[in-house]
Amino acid sequence: MPLVGCPRRGPPLSLACRRRRSLYRARAVAPKCEASSSPPLLTRRVSAASLLLAVLPIPASSPQLPVASALEAEAAEGERGASEGLELERYTDQEQGFTLLKPTSWPKVEKAGATALFQQEGKGSNNIGVVVNPVRLNSLTEFGTPQFVADRLLQAEKKKESTKSAEVISVGERSGHGGLTVYEIEYTLDSTRGGMKRIFSGAFVASRKLYLLNIAYLDTQEKPLDSETRIVLEKVLHSFDSV
Repeated sequence: MPLVGCPRRGPPLSLACRRRRSLYRARAVAPKCEASSSPPLLTRRVSAASLLLAVLPIPASSPQLPVASALEAEAAEGERGASEGLELERYTDQEQGFTLLKPTSWPKVEKAGATALFQQEGKGSNNIGVVVNPVRLNSLTEFGTPQFVADRLLQAEKKKESTKSAEVISVGERSGHGGLTVYEIEYTLDSTRGGMKRIFSGAFVASRKLYLLNIAYLDTQEKPLDSETRIVLEKVLHSFDSV
């Protein structure tokens, strides 16, 4: 079924999917919770990836690691984003079992709880992060649909005191390496702790591990996200996969 996005600034999200689920339009009011049996929402201040960790069934013995915001790309190595000069290169973590593209000029930095974190020099709010954690799932579909995960994520974002507004732009599903199911969510986030940002999130489960990617990029009225940079960020999102 073709994807239908919510109204937004900028060109439509072009997801490289084999199959996609329907999108929904986010309202100013936070989405209602599902049945009472659903996992509890997170209310403390954490990143988008940590919010997903909070609503997925992680074993009790596993720590709720804090996750840094994220940003990665899926273009061929050496491809360039014209507006920002974002040349991409392949990054692969064989030990943890994931791969993605990242801007060549963004160095890797250390942060507690983040499996990998890359930041634009001089603009730490533009960043890409990945976190890997064990879960009691064989596939993300066992937890819920892409729309359900997006609902929970936005609901948790809106519960944070720092959040001024959050709106889903698009939700999709694609097939990754070996038929792996990958969920992709794009949304805007305006907060008192960083201003307006565009967030691209990707998630999949492989070998009973939850892999979460979060791409954060400033998207203000003074300097809105341009189409060339957006294409590069989408490539980062679509490149996130298992190895």
